[in-house]
Amino acid sequence: MADFDHQALPQLVNNPQDWSLVIRPQRGLFDLRLGELWSYRDLVWLFVRRDFVSVYKQTILGPLWYLIQPVLTSIIFTVIFGRIARLSTDGLPQFLFYMSGTVVWTYFADCLTKTSNTFITNAQLFGKVYFPRLAVPVSILISNLIAFSIQFLLFLGFMLYFWLNGANVEPNLWVLFTPVLIVLMAGLGLGFGIIVSSLTTRYRDLRFLVTFGVQLWMFVTPVIYPVSAIPERLRPLIALNPLTPIVETFRYAYLGSGTVNGLNLLYSAGVMLVVLVAGVLLFNRIEATFMDTV
Repeated sequence: MADFDHQALPQLVNNPQDWSLVIRPQRGLFDLRLGELWSYRDLVWLFVRRDFVSVYKQTILGPLWYLIQPVLTSIIFTVIFGRIARLSTDGLPQFLFYMSGTVVWTYFADCLTKTSNTFITNAQLFGKVYFPRLAVPVSILISNLIAFSIQFLLFLGFMLYFWLNGANVEPNLWVLFTPVLIVLMAGLGLGFGIIVSSLTTRYRDLRFLVTFGVQLWMFVTPVIYPVSAIPERLRPLIALNPLTPIVETFRYAYLGSGTVNGLNLLYSAGVMLVVLVAGVLLFNRIEATFMDTV
């Protein structure tokens, strides 16, 4: 083993710029150090691989569940809400209508529920080694984006099948807006998720409310019904939901049915920015002391 140069140690201590990385305590609420995420990009991708692979590891069907889940959900919605409850689908094939809403909603819901457990599920890891704590929720967004991409391609396959069989499906130029819709969903999921994650370090009850709350949220989002089916007097309330314009725009872009309102989309973007900034600031404040309360 090579000899350690003890004479050089004082010089290194007095000149921290000679180190490749200097870890300092956070000095303020706005000391976010977002640039560190890029420095730890290899670790982020390692977390992405962990999140994506571990979900269905040691299962019989493995990644096929990414395809089976939206199909089964759409079939159940078709039977219950389409055939039994006879809810309107604006003239679209029922299966395709429900699948479009399911694919969009699943990405947002997974981002929210999984990031809401960031501190609790990674407490042991956070207590052993330093890295930007935001790397974990960001990796969740990316791994969920991979799952969304798989389900989105499946949706496009069914859309093509119905279109070739004469269904009233009319994609339009709004499909070019898809990346913006994804960013809005990711930002809302991350923002709400890290807010809940920060609060659960002190109030564990919130963990049990998240899953229940997300399920209720789905029913006030036009996933299983179009906005046109809502009574006129209730539409302003539904419009307060920032997910409503996103789901409606996605459905209109790919299926040609629904509504697109630029002001509503700007409202969703505004809510996303406020929630995301508030979430990051709260997350930044809590991460310095969360090991004392977890």
